[in-house]
Amino acid sequence: MSALGGLPQAKLLQWYDENQRPLPWRETSDPWAILLSEILLQQTQVSRGMVFWHRMVEAFPTIQSMADSPVDRVLKAWEGAGYYSRARRLHALSQLVMLPSSEGGFDGSLPSSYEALLSLPGIGPYTAAAVSSIAFSQPHACVDGNIRRVMARQHQLMEPSARDVQSWADQHLVHHRSGDWNQALMELGATVCTPKKPQCHSCPIQTSCRGRDTPTAYPLPKKTKVREVTLWVCVEFDRLGNPIIQQRQQGGLFGGLWGPQLHEGERSDAGNNEVYAGTVAHKLSHRAMTVHVYVSTQISPDSGFNPADVAMSVLDQKIIETASMSRYDSAYTFQKS
Repeated sequence: MSALGGLPQAKLLQWYDENQRPLPWRETSDPWAILLSEILLQQTQVSRGMVFWHRMVEAFPTIQSMADSPVDRVLKAWEGAGYYSRARRLHALSQLVMLPSSEGGFDGSLPSSYEALLSLPGIGPYTAAAVSSIAFSQPHACVDGNIRRVMARQHQLMEPSARDVQSWADQHLVHHRSGDWNQALMELGATVCTPKKPQCHSCPIQTSCRGRDTPTAYPLPKKTKVREVTLWVCVEFDRLGNPIIQQRQQGGLFGGLWGPQLHEGERSDAGNNEVYAGTVAHKLSHRAMTVHVYVSTQISPDSGFNPADVAMSVLDQKIIETASMSRYDSAYTFQKS
């Protein structure tokens, strides 16, 4: 095996063979299970991803089982994993795959080619390359944050462009072990060539790394703008103690999930027949949300829903918990309407 550009490929693959983490999706050849892992691991830590992967595989062991299910059931199974648009697109993907080819589908089988995978809902260049190489041994190089960091340190680059990183990954791809090679580079970045405190002494490709003396200088961290958002909500409960919640429209933040109506801005004080329950803080990738929670002291004539029966975001779960605690712990009495 050659060492293109000075990168000792054989050493990295040997290291991967001996040190790879025993992740459950590495123990299966099922393309559907592998696709689920790749979708879940987008913006989700591996430790949390494993929990949700097991849940999703158990709930939807096949593409058809998901395609036959309503999107609400998919969202409920996905509950807590965040970025719920991924779940909605995954459901749309399953339904498209199950269509006959005469109707633009794939006759119930996940396609193996990079181009066909890229045509599916929610599948971008990284996921298409990962699934095609890992599940189908197709020669396509992945690029993620871990691989970008490895490449930047190998060449002492502060801000490598996406094109340069992809070109580097394509050049060094080991075609006869493409899936293992992509995973080896990602594993190296996740466990050894980490953003902080990299373990350079344990790196199998340290001899080719120009940045090994000052690894944390490369690459420059990407700046993420976080917008501060203030909201308020008034939670009502029915006679059985269930909150009055609605399903949000599919588009937008928390689309398709259930929760009380949120309002932007602040309130100076509680309205009539309302008490202040507390504040809920919640962070998303680009939003830092502060929600002021109020509770109605009147019992709603409408019927609420048991939160356990519907899909809710972590934020809405926090809001309902805060409202419920205030409702039962406070000294005020709810007035029947």
